[in-house]
This record gives sequence, structure tokens and C-alpha cells, in this order.
Amino acid sequence: MKRCLDITVAIIGLLLGSIVIGVVALLVRTKLGSPIIFKQERPGLHGKPFYVYKFRTMTDKRDSAGNLLPDAVRLTSFGQFLRKYSLDELPQLYNVLKGDISLVGPRPLLMEYMELYTDRQAHRHDVRPGITGWAQVNGRNAISWEEKFELDVWYVENQSIWLDLKILFLTAKKVVRSEGISQVGHVTTERFTGTKGM
Repeated sequence: MKRCLDITVAIIGLLLGSIVIGVVALLVRTKLGSPIIFKQERPGLHGKPFYVYKFRTMTDKRDSAGNLLPDAVRLTSFGQFLRKYSLDELPQLYNVLKGDISLVGPRPLLMEYMELYTDRQAHRHDVRPGITGWAQVNGRNAISWEEKFELDVWYVENQSIWLDLKILFLTAKKVVRSEGISQVGHVTTERFTGTKGM
């Protein structure tokens, strides 16, 4: 039933949002250049790698040595707008159709974080990752990593179609209100370096 909901909503979203997706793609090409889509390997169900797709929100500005400048420098006001209203996430509906991710589930993070999880935190990979999740509607990037992972594991242990519908409804409210987009002092949130005290 969850997979049917994923496919149905993804198809409807891609069809009804095709004009918005086209306009955003054109603006990204005009303001940020190519490539339009940002692609990055992330861990999926049981940690199996897949490529997640997003509209790019940063420039490719580099220093004199050819190294990319910090995210805060490369993130433009246009990119901030895309993130504020989660428009950069629209290409992930394609990931949902492919079965890489679900509409609802723990957010797919970086591959390098896999070896840093505690045994309990690793249970977040017992389900497909999602575009949104229980952690996203309970603080998003404004809470600590430990709080996020505990919320993710709670979702894994209590998942149901009704909980998914509740999360989707709360996500819509969060997007409209632009809540929890970033952690204080960071473009989004600080990097995860392991649970404190471990």
C-alpha cells in the first residue's frame, strides 16, 4: 500500500508540477549554469547505494588552487529560495518512481556517515529513505543529529500508512512556513562526526 501511494503521488506530482519543474530547470540553467541537476550517491534501503537527484542550488566557485569554496559562499539567494520552499527536491519524485526512495522515510544522508552510526541509529536504513520524514516535521535541520536519528528510528519502529499521511500533511505546513531550514550558524546543518560520547 505504501508503494502504491508513492507511485500515485509521484506520478501526479510530476504531471501537475511539470510546468513548475520546467520553469525551475530553466532558471537554474540561467542563474547557475550546467549541470541543472545535482547528483550524489546516498545510502538507500539496507544501505544499498543509489543516486539522489536535486536541482542544484550552488555555484562552482573555486579558490586559486581550484578547490571549491565553502557552501555558504557558493549558495546564492536563488539557491536559498529553492531550498526555502523545497523546490530543489522536486527531481526526487523520479527517485520515488524508480523505487530508490519513498515519499516518507528517514532522509538519505552521506555515504561517509554509514560507519559513524551506533547500532540503534543504523536501523534508520531498515526502510527506504524518504523525501520527507518524521525528523523533518519535528525540527528538520534545527535539531541535533542525535535527535534526528532517534526520530528516524522511532518512525521505523512505528511506521504505518496513517503516519505517512500525517507526515505528508505536516510537511506541507512546514514548507509553507519555511520552518527548520537551517541550523544556527550553518547553511543547512553541521556535518555529522559521530554521536557524542561514543
